[in-house]
Amino acid sequence: MANVQYYDVILKPVVTEKSMTAMAEKKYTFLVHPEANKTMIKEAVEKMFEGTKVAKVNTMNMEGKKKRRGATVGKTAKRKKAIVQLTEDSADIEIFAGL
Repeated sequence: MANVQYYDVILKPVVTEKSMTAMAEKKYTFLVHPEANKTMIKEAVEKMFEGTKVAKVNTMNMEGKKKRRGATVGKTAKRKKAIVQLTEDSADIEIFAGL
């Protein structure tokens, strides 16, 4: 596996209607590095966001969608998504505060 540092693990937050409603239960959704495992994701969230404590991490691999442009057929890139559940006494993640 590649040498993935904690700041390379989390790529960007997922901002959808479903992920916003899950924030009420302290569940945050991120796109993560495809080779990152649950322990690496937990460490990255706790290091990047002060005062957060991760209770559990759920991950899913998302295959690329088929796309066409005329006769040319291809696929979009595959991604990995992580849903991070914080503990009750944990601080909220600030990047989602204004949304």
